[in-house]
Amino acid sequence: VERSPQMIIGLLAILKAGGAYVPLDPAYPAERLSYLMHDSGIALLLSQSWLRPSLPRIDGLPVLELDRENVSYLPTSNP
Repeated sequence: VERSPQMIIGLLAILKAGGAYVPLDPAYPAERLSYLMHDSGIALLLSQSWLRPSLPRIDGLPVLELDRENVSYLPTSNP
């Protein structure tokens, strides 16, 4: 995710859910990104739709594109 308020929101959500944030720079070579994704053991990839093509695809890894998700139906109260 590019540096933006959405990145901060995503980072806080990851930490609140008990997860770990693994930054991936899309400018890195595909082999490096693939290694980082496998080595860190990520279970979910948060991204943006326009950045997704520059990241390697890993079989079985769910991807959540933050700019395409409709979350308006979710409660606004604190879980």
